[in-house]
Amino acid sequence: MTLTLDIKPEVQAELARQAIAQGRAIEAVAAALLEEAVHPVAALPTASAEASPPGHGTGQALIDAFAEIRGLLTDEEIDRMFTRSRSTARPVDLS
Repeated sequence: MTLTLDIKPEVQAELARQAIAQGRAIEAVAAALLEEAVHPVAALPTASAEASPPGHGTGQALIDAFAEIRGLLTDEEIDRMFTRSRSTARPVDLS
């Protein structure tokens, strides 16, 4: 599909900056941003997602990363990994 958009000069300048930073055509960057806006949860991590500012992700990459290891550890093993060890240091006298 081909779209014709009227955008502000500062938006065009930012698209051009991102395109140069990613080594891609400005049209490809604009299309990727539009696709991400339409399907933010289903979007797969891409080079453009890595270049976007923090806080703009959906967390899907993290969910996908942990999906591969889900079920490999028992509940007891997970509990052991995340329990605190008692301190072996001497107590501090605060008086």
